Amino acid sequence: MTGFPIIRMRRLRDSAAIRRMTRETTLSPADFIYPMFVTHGRDIRNEIGSMPGISQLSLDHVITEVSEANELGIPAVLLFGIPTKKDPFGEEAYDPQGIVQEAIRIVKQTAPDMAVITDVCLCEYTDHGHCGVVDGDTIDNDRSLELLARAAVCQAEAGADIVAPSAMMDGQVGAIRTALNAAGHSETPIMGYSAKYASSFYGPFREAAESTPQFGDRRGYQMDGANVRQAMREIELDIEEGADMIMVKPALAYLDVLTRARQRFDLPLAAYNVSGEYSMVKAAAENGWIDERRVALEILTSIKRAGADMIITYHAKDAAVWLSENGNS
Repeated sequence: MTGFPIIRMRRLRDSAAIRRMTRETTLSPADFIYPMFVTHGRDIRNEIGSMPGISQLSLDHVITEVSEANELGIPAVLLFGIPTKKDPFGEEAYDPQGIVQEAIRIVKQTAPDMAVITDVCLCEYTDHGHCGVVDGDTIDNDRSLELLARAAVCQAEAGADIVAPSAMMDGQVGAIRTALNAAGHSETPIMGYSAKYASSFYGPFREAAESTPQFGDRRGYQMDGANVRQAMREIELDIEEGADMIMVKPALAYLDVLTRARQRFDLPLAAYNVSGEYSMVKAAAENGWIDERRVALEILTSIKRAGADMIITYHAKDAAVWLSENGNS
């Protein structure tokens, strides 16, 4: 005889200890990458209205944030820069004294063992808010590659441990790999934003990074949310061009894409738990509709269960604290 009452599945759920022993997917602070928005000036902590708990930080506050993240066991930060001024070609992205380059040096001085990942894109730095060079009402893919490559080399020379191209320009990983090798940075890994969708979940980020497009949208270069086979091709091309890690972005609405990528590719796989996903949890929690701690950990667990090796999340610091308190028991 099989099945109930011989088999009782609840036996393995009866206590917190047994649940921990039989848990198939576990979260750790070591799974997290903490995104940070860095800006010029001193003693600046500009709170982002649509992202409670997240701020634009001047470098003196970066030191504090990085120290806290490091003490919590978070192994990496992902840096986004707010420039002094914007221009058509995003010049501060590849200025050795640009804000991200300065932040890299500060992070490495503060926490030498923490990995610094840098976003390689132009949208934060351009006055039009697009991720590449504008030609009329279109984005010039091939002209953009040179500037993205310059930005990646500049970040590597400042001490970045990993560069992460996110512009979704065709050939960006290959152009960056070639440029890094030529500049003596052949050991610098590339984390490709390989399957980055044109998502409505990016709204709060655009406030934080001041990167809203001034015309049109990004659907001409970011992926259509209806496509998964195309995502596999994008990832495959990034790998062929030299990506060392791959990413699916956003995470929560694209768990199927994440699982498909995990089943098909062996490279380290990151998922970006993006701003809109974070802000929805925050808003619902502030209204008393959900338990933020339990919901956030449930979401992060689902992302890891779907196949992510690394999770970029604005909840990183809070989640690390909750996990240390056995918050996922």
